[in-house]
Amino acid sequence: MRLVKRTVNFDDPGSYHFYFGDPQGRPGTLLTFFPGFHRQMRRGAGQAVSVAYGLPRPAEATSDPDGLDLQLVDGASPALNSITLCEREIEPTAAFLEMLGFRPVNTQGNRYRFQLAAAQIEVLHEPEAERGKLGAGAIHHIAFRVADEAAQLEWRDRLVSAGVRVSPVKDRSYFHSIYFREPGGVLFEIATEGPGFLIDEPADALGTSLCLPPWLEPSRESIQARLSPIHFSEYSRTL
Repeated sequence: MRLVKRTVNFDDPGSYHFYFGDPQGRPGTLLTFFPGFHRQMRRGAGQAVSVAYGLPRPAEATSDPDGLDLQLVDGASPALNSITLCEREIEPTAAFLEMLGFRPVNTQGNRYRFQLAAAQIEVLHEPEAERGKLGAGAIHHIAFRVADEAAQLEWRDRLVSAGVRVSPVKDRSYFHSIYFREPGGVLFEIATEGPGFLIDEPADALGTSLCLPPWLEPSRESIQARLSPIHFSEYSRTL
């Protein structure tokens, strides 16, 4: 995967936000990371516990030192394949996913599968599971995309009408976002497709410099002073 954007966590500019994806950084191919967590996660209920990523010729995924469960599966092109949630109760989450447009596909033991177009979510029903804890190796949130701001606002109105607590629209520079939690506690995001990663870097230079949104640019010097240096391997520089 290519590092397609090197920026900061807009809500905590003292930490990086790295976006990895296909060479163009297209929606649907992205995995992003906030480095710097010092405590280990605890896998449990109310948490996304696994991500499957599709590749044309998948190799076996290497073990992640922080415990992220990343599985590589066969796919026509690089793209997110599925996300697995862990829940104590299946019915509220299942009903919520159906409200979002997912349809139940099949059930195998305690594993329930839902699908919307190419997107798949699997739910593990573990009634006795401890509550999960955020930390290094945990999946912070899951993002779904819509075409534009109008579609996003329609979804926001629909969620609010259903009694869901939804954040205001957040300007993430490369897209706009709203955030909300499904009944079990997993954080979801609905993000717009654009304007995309080319607004501040050309395609052949994606991920090569620290990019900041206009409102953080005046603080660039102090932000950079708080960030740890990045060391790239010889392999990563050739990608």
